[in-house]
Amino acid sequence: MRMAELSAESGVPVPTIKYYLREGLLPQGERTSRTQASYGRDHVRRLRVIRALIDAGVGITGARKVLDTLDDPPPDAPTLLGAAHAAVTPSYDSPVSSPVSAEAEELVERLGLPVATCDQERLADVSRALEILRDAGFEVPPAVMSTYLRSIKDIATAEVADVPAEGSEEAVRYVVLGTALAEPLLLALRRVAQQAATAERFSTGG
Repeated sequence: MRMAELSAESGVPVPTIKYYLREGLLPQGERTSRTQASYGRDHVRRLRVIRALIDAGVGITGARKVLDTLDDPPPDAPTLLGAAHAAVTPSYDSPVSSPVSAEAEELVERLGLPVATCDQERLADVSRALEILRDAGFEVPPAVMSTYLRSIKDIATAEVADVPAEGSEEAVRYVVLGTALAEPLLLALRRVAQQAATAERFSTGG
């Protein structure tokens, strides 16, 4: 198909497709002349993945990391998950004052996880998030934190249990895209639930 057809099929405007081509996010089509190229179904699927990543707030840099991981996946599941996390984890303007805080380690231990086997970069992410809360003068109430930990462990266990055991390509897509695209869904559902809980608690009816 020509670029105009690719645009119509994928729902992505032609100028945006050209931008993705320049950025290397979308592979070049097969040249049919000096100024024309032909594109296939793989390009349509790739464009839909790119748009989903961008719409999820990953950004061009994050999308490139995710796509690179899809194109050249690590050999084992833990490394793959680490690469997926690295691709979608935002960078901070200022460094973490302490790479891994005792508070972060305590939370991980409460999850029932051995700190020594956890990815240090992800532990540092926990430290940084706690530091941001502390700098803002906000503390998550202990009861709420306990609920966070229970819920997060259940979510993670369910997600990993559903990773396809057969077919490395499907496993890669599930882990990488699931990591990148499910977080906005979780946040949206959390906000819907907060609205419902707020309405129930502060309702003046009855």
